[in-house]
Amino acid sequence: MHQHSSCGCGSRHAAKKPACPPAARPVIQKITRLSSATRDDSCCHDSGGGSGENADDEGDSAPDGKGYSWLINGMDCPSCARKIETAVQRVDGVSHARVLFATEKLVVISKTDLSKQVEQAVKQAGFSLKTNKKAPEPGFWLQNRAIILLSLLMLASWLLSSVDETSGRIAFIATTLAGIWPVGRKALQLIRSGTPFAIETLMSVAAIGALFIDASAEAAMVLLLFLLGERLEAFAAGRARQGVTALMALKPDEAVRIRGDRRESVAIDDLRPGDIIEVAAGARLPADARLLIPFASFDESALTGESVPVERQQGETVAAGCTSVDRQVRMEVVSRSGESAIDRILHLIEQAEERRAPIERFLDRFSRYYTPAIMALALLITVVPPLLFAAEWQPWIYKGLTLLLIGCPCALVISTPAAITSGLAAATRRGALIKGGAALENLGAVRTIAFDKTGTLTEGKPQVTDVVLLNGEDKTALLLKAAAVESGSSHPLARAIVAHAATLNQAIPVAEGQRVLAGSGIEAWVNGRHLLLSAPAKLTRLTEAQQKLIAMLESAGKTTVVVLEEQQPIGLIALRDSLRSDARQAINQLKALGISCVMLTGDNPRAAAAIAGELDIDYHASLLPEDKVQLVDKLNQQQPLAMVGDGINDAPAMKAATIGIAMGGGTDVALETADAALTHNRLTGLVAMIRLSRATHANIRQNIAIALGLKGIFLLTTLLGITGLWLAVLADSGATALVTANALRLLRKEN
Repeated sequence: MHQHSSCGCGSRHAAKKPACPPAARPVIQKITRLSSATRDDSCCHDSGGGSGENADDEGDSAPDGKGYSWLINGMDCPSCARKIETAVQRVDGVSHARVLFATEKLVVISKTDLSKQVEQAVKQAGFSLKTNKKAPEPGFWLQNRAIILLSLLMLASWLLSSVDETSGRIAFIATTLAGIWPVGRKALQLIRSGTPFAIETLMSVAAIGALFIDASAEAAMVLLLFLLGERLEAFAAGRARQGVTALMALKPDEAVRIRGDRRESVAIDDLRPGDIIEVAAGARLPADARLLIPFASFDESALTGESVPVERQQGETVAAGCTSVDRQVRMEVVSRSGESAIDRILHLIEQAEERRAPIERFLDRFSRYYTPAIMALALLITVVPPLLFAAEWQPWIYKGLTLLLIGCPCALVISTPAAITSGLAAATRRGALIKGGAALENLGAVRTIAFDKTGTLTEGKPQVTDVVLLNGEDKTALLLKAAAVESGSSHPLARAIVAHAATLNQAIPVAEGQRVLAGSGIEAWVNGRHLLLSAPAKLTRLTEAQQKLIAMLESAGKTTVVVLEEQQPIGLIALRDSLRSDARQAINQLKALGISCVMLTGDNPRAAAAIAGELDIDYHASLLPEDKVQLVDKLNQQQPLAMVGDGINDAPAMKAATIGIAMGGGTDVALETADAALTHNRLTGLVAMIRLSRATHANIRQNIAIALGLKGIFLLTTLLGITGLWLAVLADSGATALVTANALRLLRKEN
């Protein structure tokens, strides 16, 4: 029937209080942040190396050791992350290294603290670590000075060449040397750190080769176009990361804590559950907290996307990052440091980066072999015609250098992560968290969606409607006994029974030996008497009259719980839940997308039929958690299926589906298991997620076509002698800019 909520810590948690983190989750032992530094150069894409198979394989066993993390400065693109991973993975003692691009975090698993070695490896790769999370972003001049200076030098060289050709040639050589300095320095750093075939290496070889064949003006133009392309990509990456950056900035640095009659300002990391805090009107909550005053309004739009302020009553929990709209409020902290709603969302985002789409992993592996092959082909084109066919050296050297630039896989490699990063960021802004490219890819393939009933299709806030006595016992006594057994459970039916009993203004007895009977009910001892709350379908000792009463209640769409004392039925408690306000709209929109819907519930068939009839969907009732898994497996074999749920008992079915989607108000277990989550709890978000997934897939196909199409065109025109060296950069930097701009369109996509 329902589950009892207790976690491995040995404590019971309140319904809306975060459960203890799973034991398997790696604990970050240390965060080191070094000062923010600016760089003249920016990076492009990792064409070689990577972080080994660990970066690609999903589901490998966790490496041995402790987790350490640092914040990285200067990453302009997802491939920068691969370069850092490659460098850190080479450090002795590091068993796993992963860079989370969205949150700019480097996570290292090692048996000992290797801070100095990791810092040195990151520095050798051309990046730096942050010490101050609040460090200001570099200004316009620091971000663009290399491009501005090179442009001025190019202009001066062109003007000088129009006056004196020899002086102009010398000026262009000087301009090329000035432009190649940051690029070549970065190439050497990457070679030393284990990434020999990066775009910087190709650009350096091409520019130096161009100088030797007296194409200094083109060499300078190549470098300028390259730096422009890099800056555009950095801008796009920053735009895609804005949603995460804004989320991280939601929590204030300090909070006002009340100790007796004394107020004190403390860092939010010093807050503990039970602390009383004061939040001024217009200020944001530093932690998840319970309202202590009668009522107050909160702006929750930053987390839920809902623009209208929500009024909360005394005792309700409000998430960190929400703003008190109209008054100063006193609240009791309920979340530990690092476990607030914002922290959990950020954790889900970091999880998402570890689950890359199959096509993204393929292109990443492909680039490791593609770039060396292109360099070898360029060398053959350079030397074979002169050596074997007595052709002139200079034209073929020129074509070989041009091929180096055309063959760079930058645009191809960035085509998928750029679209996926934009898609994930767009989903986050709409209150939907999708855990990585693999989940985003699977969403677009879904053709059936299975819904849990309670808390998913319904509000999850059932109300007690009927209390029926079977042995003449007092209704108040019956409710108090039932509430005693259900105390501590997070299931909506249990909370409804406890809440209804609380309105009686009588003390709820203490239950002992509470034990969940999976899929059927819960039992306990109250005042020395054995009590059992069970679903009617699991009982065989009911009389015909009792079964008729139950059938009548269930026919009205109510869920019925049988209360037994010492194995004898003593009463019935009927509850009814209401449909979510947007359930019908969501189902209709999903059907319009060609997606069929089915409801899977552990509730009785009559109550399930009433809800399914209102929505005009199929249903399966009286299902145990293992029954849901079997049914999901069966449906999943027919066509890709998504499972949407909110409870602990939904987690196995969500895991068995092609993709699991959790309601944001559900249990931590469901959120951890799911591949995606609706943080705003609106079912219409499912439609937006699927549309966004399909749009992302279309965007990826367009990006790959742009990348390969431009390369093919310029390769042909170069071999025919139509296009030159500097135009070949358009096959790379130009394609990269186009691909990035195309991916950014997803950020503006409407639902």
